[in-house]
Amino acid sequence: MEQYLWFFVDHRQKDWPEWIASAELTINNKVHLATKISLFIANYGRELRMGADIRKKRKVEKTMEFVERIKNVQEEVGVALKKMQADKRRKKSEEWKKGDKVMLSMKDLVFKKRLARKLVDQYVGSYTIEKKVSTNTVKL
Repeated sequence: MEQYLWFFVDHRQKDWPEWIASAELTINNKVHLATKISLFIANYGRELRMGADIRKKRKVEKTMEFVERIKNVQEEVGVALKKMQADKRRKKSEEWKKGDKVMLSMKDLVFKKRLARKLVDQYVGSYTIEKKVSTNTVKL
């Protein structure tokens, strides 16, 4: 949600409530990388209808079939997300050296004129590394 809002909210962060509904729709309708299905399908067992003819006759499935299908979908989603989390923990850390270009994290910096910290850019830069001070500290 934050990433979506970063693109559309103005600099003073006053118009973010106007974007919440479209952000939610976009996120729930997007196919997840790990599960290969959207959140809408995972929760409701079907695609989100957008602009379709509602008068169209459809076969309505039995309740128990629907419940069983949803359980299967949610089990698959759970397995895929657990695998994705396990893969995340296995990432190697990068080795930085003098001359590398890097982005500076804004996580610990303070801005007095911005209202919502979540909507501030996460990284700024690019900066060149002048010196490696220790294994996890560099001078920019």
